[in-house]
Amino acid sequence: MKQVSTQRSRQRLPGALGLAMAVVLLSACTSAPMAPTSALNEAREAIATAEQAGARQFAGAELDEAQQKLMFAERSVSSEQMIEAERLAREAMIVAELASARTEAAKAVAINEEMRRSADALDEEMRRTGEQR
Repeated sequence: MKQVSTQRSRQRLPGALGLAMAVVLLSACTSAPMAPTSALNEAREAIATAEQAGARQFAGAELDEAQQKLMFAERSVSSEQMIEAERLAREAMIVAELASARTEAAKAVAINEEMRRSADALDEEMRRTGEQR
């Protein structure tokens, strides 16, 4: 009985080895993931939009962070770490969008402050005009 079991194991061994070799060959033949071109382009676009909106003045730290993440993403592409590159590119885009949002918020605060000052000046002028009558 033991001899029959040993013979079956020996008969299965070439099949198992063949299967293992096929798996190894197939995994070796698979190509590396494609470069995350669209994610990189979206990050570049978001950074350019933030710069045009004035993020350097209002959200410089976020803009710098976005540019740094994009640089790291491009380095990851160069070293063929495509998954890491895509993650970093997406992070760069998000941080650049944050910079744009903070810039717009800061501009809105400045506009509101200017409108308040104008309203105060108008109130003061109306009081002076009323006192002169």
